[in-house]
Amino acid sequence: MNGFPAGDGKLKSSRPTATPMDFRQVDVSQKPVSFRTATASGRIRLRRETISLIRKGKVEKGDPISLAEIAGIQAVKKTPDLLALCHPLKVESTAVRVLLRPEAVEVTVTVSAHEKTGVEMEALTGVSVALLNVWDMVKQYEKKGGQYQTTRIESLRVTGKTKS
Repeated sequence: MNGFPAGDGKLKSSRPTATPMDFRQVDVSQKPVSFRTATASGRIRLRRETISLIRKGKVEKGDPISLAEIAGIQAVKKTPDLLALCHPLKVESTAVRVLLRPEAVEVTVTVSAHEKTGVEMEALTGVSVALLNVWDMVKQYEKKGGQYQTTRIESLRVTGKTKS
């Protein structure tokens, strides 16, 4: 049993197949450049035992906190490669903060740029990829019976943005 409803195995779309979808980037050519920042955050819930291994530096694959910081920065720069309609931006600053909590790792990413469009997607992508890298590094400690019973990424959100 794979958890999916029985059927012919084909994905069903809610849109009529005869209606073509029209995708395009938003035209920002006439918008003025302004200084923009966005901050996003999220967390990955982990077993207390896994958090303890991270604190003690005993994760077999290495330091998940340092890797999350680097991966978050890298992801910010790759956002337009991952999100089909996202404009490539000249990101000027990316800050990644990783905090250990008793049952979670929290990641906050702040991105800034002088651009014609916002940097929210970059901040959200940075958080998402940072958290996925933490999961990848600790997954061997999280599995019980071959499943991730309590591990989950949650609360991914934009916590602030500015434009000036």
